[in-house]
Amino acid sequence: MTAAESPRPGPPLGPPIEVVGQDTGWDRARAELLSRGAVLLHARQADWYPGAASAAELRTLLGDDWSCYLALAHPDLRMEYAASRMLLRYAARTVVHGGASSSELGYGPTGRPYLRGCDKVDISLSHADGVMVVGLTTRGLIGVDVERTDRQVYGKGFGRHICTPYELVSLANLPEYERNSSLIRLWTLKEAYSKAMGQAMKFRFTEVGFAPDGGPVRVRRPDGSLGGNHEWAFSSVVLDSGHRVSAAVFDAAASKELRHAEFGTPRSTADGDCFA
Repeated sequence: MTAAESPRPGPPLGPPIEVVGQDTGWDRARAELLSRGAVLLHARQADWYPGAASAAELRTLLGDDWSCYLALAHPDLRMEYAASRMLLRYAARTVVHGGASSSELGYGPTGRPYLRGCDKVDISLSHADGVMVVGLTTRGLIGVDVERTDRQVYGKGFGRHICTPYELVSLANLPEYERNSSLIRLWTLKEAYSKAMGQAMKFRFTEVGFAPDGGPVRVRRPDGSLGGNHEWAFSSVVLDSGHRVSAAVFDAAASKELRHAEFGTPRSTADGDCFA
């Protein structure tokens, strides 16, 4: 790679695919993961509530997540938790394994979920106000976040805690009616980025920025200059429900190619997968 070349961002992300219960959208989702190496799913939380399942049935459905479910005191929180885990498990079993086997979830030190025995697939989950989003990738790492676009956050000092100086100026230059939704976009992009990196609360939102909406989503430094990170791909779209969905994907293969081109380091490829 010459100095004049501009490496492409990470793998392209398609728009989120709506999955309705266990019937609609799953074939398309599996095809998307196989072709692109990454897929985003969104679903109504109400479609995944356990309904009239008995305690014994729900314990079987949730597996190792049963104890976390019991630890939640409020019934609504329990229902939300159960729905999100049932969607995540079904997505792993259907999209990754083609429905051939079940998948057990594990959790890292920061609470980040992963598929046990399937380290070639990374997963991420987010939910807000009745909508759940799941991201899966075979390319490296993924993070997703969802939030309602009409949640009022601008003008309450929130921007100072999550925005770079460049972003604060960019927001102030927008028409007033666009500022809140634009701040939601920046917030969800940073949440997705931090989840993909596994940094959770350690991620300093004021040190990493993005440009205003309208162009390719690229990481920018606090002063607004491009920050590299060519192995990363981002997307941010608004669903018909009024929810903003943002995602970040790290392309491990692209990272190796860039290191090889720059330093002459040997390439390596992982063998095997967990697809049925």
